[in-house]
Amino acid sequence: MQTNLADFIRNTPDGDEADAILRNCVHCGFCTATCPTYQILGDELDGPRGRIYLIKQMVEGAAVTRSTQVHLDRCLTCRNCESTCPSGVQYGRLVEIGRKITEEKVSRPLGQRLMRRLLASIVPNSALFSPTMRLGQHFRPLLPRKLRDKVPARQHPLEWPETKHARKMLMLAGCVQPSMMPNVNIATARVLDALGVETVIAPDAGCCGAIRLHLGYNDEALGDVRANIDAWWPYVEQGAEAIVMNASGCGATVKEYAHLLRADPAYAEKARRIVELTRDISEILPEFTDRLVAVTRRRSVHTVAFHPPCTLQHGQQIRGKVEQMLTALGIEVRLPADSHLCCGSAGTYSLTQPRLSYTLRDQKLEQLQAQEPQVIVSANVGCIAHLQSGTSTPVAHWIELVEHMLSV
Repeated sequence: MQTNLADFIRNTPDGDEADAILRNCVHCGFCTATCPTYQILGDELDGPRGRIYLIKQMVEGAAVTRSTQVHLDRCLTCRNCESTCPSGVQYGRLVEIGRKITEEKVSRPLGQRLMRRLLASIVPNSALFSPTMRLGQHFRPLLPRKLRDKVPARQHPLEWPETKHARKMLMLAGCVQPSMMPNVNIATARVLDALGVETVIAPDAGCCGAIRLHLGYNDEALGDVRANIDAWWPYVEQGAEAIVMNASGCGATVKEYAHLLRADPAYAEKARRIVELTRDISEILPEFTDRLVAVTRRRSVHTVAFHPPCTLQHGQQIRGKVEQMLTALGIEVRLPADSHLCCGSAGTYSLTQPRLSYTLRDQKLEQLQAQEPQVIVSANVGCIAHLQSGTSTPVAHWIELVEHMLSV
């Protein structure tokens, strides 16, 4: 694809990147076959190829309209198209550039501005989000259905392991997971403890940056990124051997830190080191498979349906590891039809695009429940909460299942 960048973006980091990505696209349209929003809406402009054309027009100086913004808003950023693309087009990075331009050039309706500002202020801030979630959980039975869907039932927290180990790994607690599903973090720490690894949480680390980034608050998102690097750096210098991620959405974002801060001389090198250390828990446990098999005994669940989050299979390009680990532990793992498709959670998407989000959720649950599982498992807090809102079948993080099997 030939491009002719407009003056406002030419010779800028975003302009150079957009130009390189656009030139890789050969208009083949393979991406439309795996795009969830295109499958539902059937509109070329609600598929990756159409959105790429819209972004090309923007960076070449065409007028940016509210219609353009709507089509970009409908994108889930699931990056399924990247897994499909034979030319390696980095669509996820391109659409973020496009969204940044539309935020600068198009004024949103007041209601949208207020909602997005509220989400960007509360959700990434655990000091605000946690008491709000606790209040919602307390009054959950009284909440309207749509609001109750966003408030998971309160978990009784497990005990955090107290044993000290020579091997230490950092873990990102996250901004919403500690209050929505605290046992995901605790279960991760308990499994690592059983394997002789101490889990350390840097108290000043917070949101990975994804929430504000995808809502268009780019400067604030980069502030979140820098704050996490600052919080982790002393532990990195002390020899922490990895930064563990058990929320695949956070993992996909943290693995982009070097790219996000590529033009920041004060943080670029540190960001590269953080990316080198960042690993999803499914990337860490294979080292311990034999030991894990030895310390797991109890098995009340024998059959699960696994929903691989988009941020795991498309964002991080991690496939098969969860299935292999659970299979090694004696669990039958069943993948649904169209397991490559998004469940519709996508961060705040279920709030900003509820109709599309719930359509995708219901389609995903139909395929998952067709596997007749005892439990549905996934690897991202948003996916788990979103799926649970539409089914009575238990939905959990797969690491919680592993922890439940511990015999030590």
